Amino acid sequence: MVILVTGANGQLGQAIQSISKNYSEIDFVFCSSSELDITNFENCQLVFEKYKPNFCINTAAYTAVDKAESEPAKAFDINANGPENLATICKKYNTTLLHISTDFVFDAYFSDGIAYYDRELRLPLKSRLGLQETDVPFPSGVYGLTKLQGEQAIQSIFDRYFIIRTSWVYSQFGNNFMKTMLRLASERDSLNVVDDQIGTPTNAVDLAEVVMKIILSNNVENPHFGIYNFSNEGKCSWFEFAKEIFKQKGVNINLQPIPSSAYPTPAKRPAYSVLDKTKIKNTFNLEIKNWQMSLEKCLNQL
Repeated sequence: MVILVTGANGQLGQAIQSISKNYSEIDFVFCSSSELDITNFENCQLVFEKYKPNFCINTAAYTAVDKAESEPAKAFDINANGPENLATICKKYNTTLLHISTDFVFDAYFSDGIAYYDRELRLPLKSRLGLQETDVPFPSGVYGLTKLQGEQAIQSIFDRYFIIRTSWVYSQFGNNFMKTMLRLASERDSLNVVDDQIGTPTNAVDLAEVVMKIILSNNVENPHFGIYNFSNEGKCSWFEFAKEIFKQKGVNINLQPIPSSAYPTPAKRPAYSVLDKTKIKNTFNLEIKNWQMSLEKCLNQL
């Protein structure tokens, strides 16, 4: 089996590399953006012709959420045109595509236990436990919109895909919230962190292992293609996430909760983006670690 991984230098790309040694029966091809530019159709075609992968895991993405507001064309090229190119070529080579998407395709908040897409439209969700795969996406910023357009492009081209929506990804690799908090704590005596955005941290290594389980569970007769949610279990605010990071690392710092209004950003963040994982757990018989346990594992590896 040949698995092609795009965006090999990103968090998830590196996480997949870190566990690839556990799959000796698989020939992994890891491509950085310089080796495989998903926005370049001819480049994609050359790579696919060379390796003829059975599966393509697309971890490549434009993830600078705030910068996307001032660089919409670049975000669209990578997050929408790129997946469209991959889907077109995957269809040609009969390659199954696993594409990583985001909670940013939603802009939800909860009020009195009931979820709505935004404060103006007040459109109710089907689930009070979290966002489901069947809920209608409602992105508010460029990043979320372009990621949704990428999903839609894939769906319009062929049906051999798994789209995995995830949230708050961190790891021992690359740049992320966990590593930023630890760095800032080494430089400052106090920190203010937003406490009114609720979601679930996701360890990139856990996500990588789930991606591999999906691939190895793929049944030709009943492949279970479609959209799936994945994050670790539980929920917290960014403040609570930071508090747990410092607690587990034994860091003594004056940590203060603040509202989003006190920390304005170019892009609006989802106020509530906890993902309901019932579908992926039932389909692939998964047991998912809670986010605190997974954070401990990551900090130990770091």
